[in-house]
Amino acid sequence: MIRVLKAFFPTVLLTYVVASILVTQSNLGNLQMLGMEVGLADRAGATFHDIIGMSSSYLLLILVAFILALPVAAGLARVLPGQRALLYALAGFTAIVALHVIMKTLLGVSGIAATRTLAGLMGQGIAGAIGGFCFHRLSRVRQQVV
Repeated sequence: MIRVLKAFFPTVLLTYVVASILVTQSNLGNLQMLGMEVGLADRAGATFHDIIGMSSSYLLLILVAFILALPVAAGLARVLPGQRALLYALAGFTAIVALHVIMKTLLGVSGIAATRTLAGLMGQGIAGAIGGFCFHRLSRVRQQVV
């Protein structure tokens, strides 16, 4: 259980940071398309601001999504042990995409502006897949070499 918890929290944090970076860069890209100049310092500052600023909401939503998704992947991995990495990555992807689809359905608006496009939604899903794969790597039982 300790091994799982030691893997879970870094996984959620990594997923959140990657997802936040993608959201920020998508938003800044949209501003550039409108003709606004966005420099590297602006990108770095906005990214840091968003990582800190969205933590009270988006980080918690990702945490809940992974609490639901990763045990499902664990159950499936018992049946398909050779597919463990794929199952966890798929669980992470599905968890984050489902999070946004559910929020859109329940609230009637996209909670994260970047997810209004398919590319933005897939980017968030990829952040989830990266997190799921991270969980696979951090939570696996390592074989001891004698």
